[in-house]
Amino acid sequence: MLCLFDLDGTLIDSELGILGCVRHALTQLGVPAPAAMRHWIGPPLRHSFAPLLDHDHDRIEQAVEHYHDRFHTIGWREHTVYPGIEAMIGQLLAAGHQLAVVTSKPERHARPIIEHLPFGSAFSRLYGPDPSSPHSEKAAMIAAALADFGAAPEQTAMIGDRHFDIDGAVANRVRGVGVLWGFGSREELEKAGAHAIAHDPQHLATLLAA
Repeated sequence: MLCLFDLDGTLIDSELGILGCVRHALTQLGVPAPAAMRHWIGPPLRHSFAPLLDHDHDRIEQAVEHYHDRFHTIGWREHTVYPGIEAMIGQLLAAGHQLAVVTSKPERHARPIIEHLPFGSAFSRLYGPDPSSPHSEKAAMIAAALADFGAAPEQTAMIGDRHFDIDGAVANRVRGVGVLWGFGSREELEKAGAHAIAHDPQHLATLLAA
């Protein structure tokens, strides 16, 4: 099976780095940061910055640039691997599955993270959107992965913690498997049409073996 993994909220807990970069960007523009910010993790940055910056295109682009500046130097290191992920990845490899990462992060930010993960070499490809794109593009990236690997949709799973991951899976008729240790909720994943939902990494390994 081809297993496509989301990064933030699925393989790594990146809340510290992402929100630190969001606060930095808003501070640079003199805008107070909202009290509740976990919902920023997952959607494209431009979507989240827009309402705080009066949907002003130039200010949104400035905010994204400030975010990327801090992420490039500091933010990419500010994460932890969820417990059980490394063992689960090892099980999938041992079972002969092919693994790749499909993330909303621009490739230039995701690549150093993956390369520094103890199991980073398990992923044969990385798919990330163009940095200038306002969209998550999960559906397009999953389609690209299917073509690159020559994989059939019924032999492919997209694994992630937010509805964006499941939406992309549904659009490509692949199995959408939600995970509950990230930044989404069971309700969000079920509403999006998740094929199955894993409560921990070992449960995920079992679901993918089925």
